[in-house]
Amino acid sequence: MKKNVVNLKVVLVEPNGPINIGSIARLCSNFDVNELRIVSPKCDIFSLEAKKMALKGQKYINNCRVFNSIEQAIFDCDLVLATCGRIDLSNDIECENPEVISKWISSFKVINNLAILFGREDRGLTNSELLFAHKIFNIKTSQDYPSLNLSHAVAIILYELNKCSKNTPQKDLKVFNLASSKQIYESFKDLEEILIRTGYLLEHTSFSKISKFKKFILKAKTSSHEINVLRGIVRQIKWFLNNSKGN
Repeated sequence: MKKNVVNLKVVLVEPNGPINIGSIARLCSNFDVNELRIVSPKCDIFSLEAKKMALKGQKYINNCRVFNSIEQAIFDCDLVLATCGRIDLSNDIECENPEVISKWISSFKVINNLAILFGREDRGLTNSELLFAHKIFNIKTSQDYPSLNLSHAVAIILYELNKCSKNTPQKDLKVFNLASSKQIYESFKDLEEILIRTGYLLEHTSFSKISKFKKFILKAKTSSHEINVLRGIVRQIKWFLNNSKGN
């Protein structure tokens, strides 16, 4: 796959078809994926049906890691991408085509851990789940029938990543230093709590406004150092609120 991606992980969220899982395991073998991860599977991922479809990719099924939440599956990763084929997206969600994102990934020297999230066969990823991703793939298909089979979507994304990695010059590559999905999630969890306590946000509308803040952070390509500065400020405010007189 990509020489600048040290560990590439395909993450399936609540898959319900063993044939799809087997096909994706085979694709992982085709494109030298490091690991297959599955969040809350809705079928027997170790079934004979899945393994027969996997062929030489059976090792990805045998060694796949199963998680109870997306957070657990991705929070050891430096960069998280997601796929989306839905048309009812929030205005806070922006999608790009696979070629553009693949070229962007290829512009970095090294990415230690890259996770690609693929949603449920019937309804994909929710808006809140998409906000775990730094960037979101959208594969252009017919407007009359935009939905792709899960394994077909995986094939297209892995192919684009592989193609761009081989066509990108190795000179003038940038150092990857973006804030991780975990850093962003934890920072905004603390921020949301503070803004609710101070009355700036209401609990029933906080998700919408926090989503807008996350969008700004992602578009700004915030570094790990910058997000840590933000988190330090939020923690100091939280400390002050907890220790000031009258509380």
